[in-house]
Amino acid sequence: MALELWTTSLETIAMRHRLWHTLSPASPRMLQENQRMVSEKLEASLEIGVELHRAILGAVNGRPTPWWVTGRRTLGPLHRRTTANSHRLSRDH
Repeated sequence: MALELWTTSLETIAMRHRLWHTLSPASPRMLQENQRMVSEKLEASLEIGVELHRAILGAVNGRPTPWWVTGRRTLGPLHRRTTANSHRLSRDH
């Protein structure tokens, strides 16, 4: 999952970089893409925070979660979004 997250993140960054160089900053498509990028990052950050909070509470209450489970759960929101963005942006071009 980590390798795919890394590669799809790089692909998404490259495709968005291309958009920033080819479209006007005030174009509706660019404004929509920038808004989507920011809102997705905020949503993913909140989901990661919830998973970390669950792991900490579990450890405090004597029910620790293995690190590999916590790692997979925290990478999950980022992985889903970067994979979806990579597919969506590659279809648009």
